[in-house]
Amino acid sequence: MADYNHRETEQKWQRFWDENQTYRTTTDAAGQASSKPKFYVLDMFPYPSGAGLHVGHPLGYIASDIVSRYKRLKGFNVLHPMGFDSFGLPAEQYAIQTGQHPAITTENNIATYIKQLKQIGFSYDWSREVRTSDPSYYKWTQWIFMELFNSWYNKDTDRAEPISTLLEKFATNGTTDVNAVCDADTPAFTAAEWNNLSATERHAITLHYRLTYLADAVVNWCPALGTVLANDEVKDGVSERGGYPVEQKKMRQWMMRITAYADRLLTGLDTIDWSESIKEQQRNWIGKSVGASVKFALETDAATSIEVFTTRVDTIYGVTFMVLAPEHELVGSLTTPEQRDAVEAYVNAAKLRSERDRMSDVKTVSGVFTGSYCLNPFSGEKVPIWLADYVLAGYGTGAVMAVPSGDQRDWTFATHFGLPIVAILDTQKDVDTQADNTKEGRYINSGIINGMTYKEATATLIAWLEERGLGSARVNYRMRDAVFSRQRYWGEPVPVYFKADANGTVLPYLIDESELPLELPAVDKYLPTETGEPPLARAEGWKYNPTPNPSPSQGEGNYEYELSTMPGWAGSSWYWYRYMDPKNDSEFASKEAIAYWQDVDLYMGGSEHATGHLLYSRFWNKFLKDRGYVTQEEPFKKLINQGMIQGRSNFAYRIKGTGIEGVPPVFVSLNQINGREVTPLHVDVNIVENDVLDIEAFKKQRPDLADGAEFITEPDGKYVVGAEVEKMSKSKYNVVNPDTVVERYGADVLRLYEMFLGPLEQAKPWNTNGIDGTFRFIRKFWRLFYEEKADGTSKWVVTDEAPAPAELKILHKTIKKVQEDIDNYSFNTSVSAFMVCVNELSTLKCRKRAVLQDLVLLLSPFAPHITEELWAALGNEPGTVSSASFPVFDPKFLVEDAFEYPIQINGKVRTTISFATDRAASEIEQEVLANDVVQKWLEGKTPKKVVVVPKRIVNVVL
Repeated sequence: MADYNHRETEQKWQRFWDENQTYRTTTDAAGQASSKPKFYVLDMFPYPSGAGLHVGHPLGYIASDIVSRYKRLKGFNVLHPMGFDSFGLPAEQYAIQTGQHPAITTENNIATYIKQLKQIGFSYDWSREVRTSDPSYYKWTQWIFMELFNSWYNKDTDRAEPISTLLEKFATNGTTDVNAVCDADTPAFTAAEWNNLSATERHAITLHYRLTYLADAVVNWCPALGTVLANDEVKDGVSERGGYPVEQKKMRQWMMRITAYADRLLTGLDTIDWSESIKEQQRNWIGKSVGASVKFALETDAATSIEVFTTRVDTIYGVTFMVLAPEHELVGSLTTPEQRDAVEAYVNAAKLRSERDRMSDVKTVSGVFTGSYCLNPFSGEKVPIWLADYVLAGYGTGAVMAVPSGDQRDWTFATHFGLPIVAILDTQKDVDTQADNTKEGRYINSGIINGMTYKEATATLIAWLEERGLGSARVNYRMRDAVFSRQRYWGEPVPVYFKADANGTVLPYLIDESELPLELPAVDKYLPTETGEPPLARAEGWKYNPTPNPSPSQGEGNYEYELSTMPGWAGSSWYWYRYMDPKNDSEFASKEAIAYWQDVDLYMGGSEHATGHLLYSRFWNKFLKDRGYVTQEEPFKKLINQGMIQGRSNFAYRIKGTGIEGVPPVFVSLNQINGREVTPLHVDVNIVENDVLDIEAFKKQRPDLADGAEFITEPDGKYVVGAEVEKMSKSKYNVVNPDTVVERYGADVLRLYEMFLGPLEQAKPWNTNGIDGTFRFIRKFWRLFYEEKADGTSKWVVTDEAPAPAELKILHKTIKKVQEDIDNYSFNTSVSAFMVCVNELSTLKCRKRAVLQDLVLLLSPFAPHITEELWAALGNEPGTVSSASFPVFDPKFLVEDAFEYPIQINGKVRTTISFATDRAASEIEQEVLANDVVQKWLEGKTPKKVVVVPKRIVNVVL
């Protein structure tokens, strides 16, 4: 074979892997595979966008593939699947614009992704591919929803249980011994009262307890997209997709009772190997607070109270005003006629700001007085009620008792609006200039707790509140129940229909399980209806008829389905289980498969999913564990968040005043600017090589900029561009397509180069200029096996000679380094070790099979194509490199048999002498003193002493 041909070799082995299903994983309980230890490596599956992959996307995939291949070599049965999170807004927006069904766009995009992924040589088991938009998959997403609907959370057992166990409690003792997570307005009743209710009335009561339920919630409503957005889909008050305005709106939504799992979600973080930054994000999102609830009665209506949660009930005598969220349910009744216009204007303005913006904006002070007052339950003093958008309706009770002497945000608000500031501790300092939140000292201006310490005061106040029914000790969480509705088409239909009770109240019911999957119906448009209903309302004749279907004369049939679809996170909250058993029609995964694979050993993906996908996945996993469907409490043992590969943008420089009003543009090369005023313009990095612009390609690609342009170049005629590291995006013309890199350099080079760029978890810039070194390395590695002849052909030069000690030392040093690096996910230093190894073996002209075959195995996880080719050339069965054994490190080959000692005379090195490492110090001393160079410097003098430091140095002191 001539010099290494990456195109021919890589295509050959990719075909081989496909045809022979080389990476297919089996889990036959009686077969050989199950006798191996399992290792489950999972990538966060991608949304298949129309743009396809750029070179930043494969970074984590390459790392996880290296681990997968390494673990196979180490004797593990590896599950390494890939699929697609294929429901979502982008495909739907494209459908709205073009009228093309989202399924068609999605299918085309997935085909592009699969082609790109396969050509990079990933060892995925494609027989297990899943797609969240496939009815055979979302059947089980719907089934899990139904299980959640049919479950409640028992605080006594601290787990979810079937709703049937709740009904048994109701029938026996009513609500007396029910300790459940439920709605605040859940009614209490006796067993007799329960047993006298109709089936419909009982069903209505259970809706207060179910783990998925309907409720009015303040949501991020995007009118332009016609749907609710999750918090992580909103940036700076606009939608992340499209940049459309988002407003806060109260809507009837399906909710998931994730708050039932708040404490378990917190404590579970201590059991998993995730980065501290991700854990801290989840801890902050869950936001556990220990404090008290307190009721402030309205001045004009003692029967109505505003309930607040506070972590500092000890400060209650310092309350000088109450702040409600603009969305608080009492705003309408509290607003006096004189304040109505101002309040309405403020509420409308708050709707246009996202919750994230409202919480993070600490500089802007805004608010409005409602005109009403409530009463401090301890002092009886009137407390004015204000609205402020830094209070959120969904956190706590949507009300805050403001203590400006102890809280800086309250202090700033009070100072801005001229409200009182009352000191409450004798240690508080300068409260007229800033808040002081100390807990030290003793209380003043504080009624029944005057003179007490913090601990004494807190206990006294809570006891007082509980005795009078005005409050109690409470643990609160910042996290709220998750909105589970989207008013769009391209998502999972919710398996629910609605039926009215005797009073005309419409209640939700589950469809029959035998009718799953409930598939998306055809619609004429992918837009909301003219009356504002979700797109599914456009489906003609899409009604629910129970099975068996009674005749319409009996008043049954043709019920309305739920018209919202599930959110994007639904299908991704359990998908790792489907990979375990993807073709199962009767279960989402068999008990045997789940018992074998259990959980994900290594999960690779972006840190941007910390409080979205990762949190929801843990919630669903814990629920499935509670109900006995899975074996593990946590889904992902180890999580690695790969860093972003940033773009390296290139710029051409147009002289200011040119390219406008008929003046032809003049572009000047970077080194010729020489004080000229210029405007930098992004140019496509794909027409730049080693910072030199292809001028003709630029003219063709950007005639809007370069038509009739003059180019002032360097003296050698080249146009040198500028460079800057930025986020990789189309608008910056710095997107590098991996297809281009693979075509030019090969997939193995791409894989090695991405790993070589830097530590996996750090951000680093892509620079195609640097890829040449990796390209040369692959060819240097090839030349250890083949020698190029004068006629352009190559000669196989591998021999069966015994390796020399120096060659074995190089090999085993590399085995040790690479194994340690992969175990520590330090792939960039592994690539460096390979380069050093190949350089050293090339210097020794090593051609020994015993060395080179192990080196092929070592490199195979990183560069699978060239190593498959060489493995077969070495005489092994083609395609078996992945089922071989990882080379074993033998420390004896690294034992040094000699050491070159620096010889110092009075602290200065005068020569070096090599001694065997096991040589006695007395013998070393004798030989040193007899050495000619040393004798010269001694000048006949007798040394005072000779210090021999083994394997370090010899110092002769005169």
